[in-house]
Amino acid sequence: MLSLLSKHSSLLLILAAVLGFLFPDWSAQLFPFLPYVLFSLMLFTLIGMQQGVLLKLLAKADIWRYALFHSVALSVLTTAIASLLGAGSSLLLAISAVAATGSLFATPAIARSVGLEPLKAMAMTIASTLLMPAVLYINLLLFQDDSVTLDLSSYLQRLVIFIFGPMLFSALCYRFVPHQVLHRIHGKLSQVTILLVLAFPFGLIGSFRETFDQSIFNGLFYLLAGLAICALFFIAGYLAYRHQGVDEALLAAITSANRNVLLTFTVAGSYLGPDFLVLMGAIQLPTYCLPLLVKHLSRRLKQAEAFTGSGAKATEHSAK
Repeated sequence: MLSLLSKHSSLLLILAAVLGFLFPDWSAQLFPFLPYVLFSLMLFTLIGMQQGVLLKLLAKADIWRYALFHSVALSVLTTAIASLLGAGSSLLLAISAVAATGSLFATPAIARSVGLEPLKAMAMTIASTLLMPAVLYINLLLFQDDSVTLDLSSYLQRLVIFIFGPMLFSALCYRFVPHQVLHRIHGKLSQVTILLVLAFPFGLIGSFRETFDQSIFNGLFYLLAGLAICALFFIAGYLAYRHQGVDEALLAAITSANRNVLLTFTVAGSYLGPDFLVLMGAIQLPTYCLPLLVKHLSRRLKQAEAFTGSGAKATEHSAK
């Protein structure tokens, strides 16, 4: 059963967002438990990864260059476009906070589900999350008129819990549990992780439904804003890394578009303005449509790349 659900995880993620929208009361009931789901997801994902390899990836400059692109470059790009389009101060603040947010902790599980490299996705996720406090603080200073007191203590506590805690536990498992046993356990846990991911679109979309109930026009506006933000992040990530190949470009694209808005809200909720909570819910559906889109794009792009490569070889051969 778990294997079947994991196989159709891309469709289930979309269904979870739709169900959360249709049943906002259930979505609201799940929302307080999402931090615990987040921890479990990180732990299960890390148990299947070699900590030594992960730390080596985190020591590479290209991972941190990606993190700067993810947080800084995309913050500048999105806020500039939003300003040119005449976004109000509250919406501009919300957009800047989303842009500063690190990648979703579920990204490695999503990357695995579409055939991309989960270990590198994890390194990119951790690096972008570590940059988040500084970039978020700067964005708040720039786009909020009142004095800003970012709850860095709370953020650091969650950083320890959700990143270093699972990493330490995983490292201890690798130290004291035979690798063959871990491999068998991970085979089962990898199917469970995608089920945990389903809790996020279901539990976060409830606030958007409240706005939609109050005004269909406002609901559609925020939905279009969420679609535009996700599309911009995805396209920018893909174009920035296209020169490294299709897989690297798609990994950067999906990591850029996935945003851990729950952690951002937990850290600085009262300073993000009223639009952030609504925008956080509005981006759930486009965010979780990405795995299905990436699966489709991956096949098409690789076929096109193979065709182009074979055509180039044929031209070179005929020239000789």
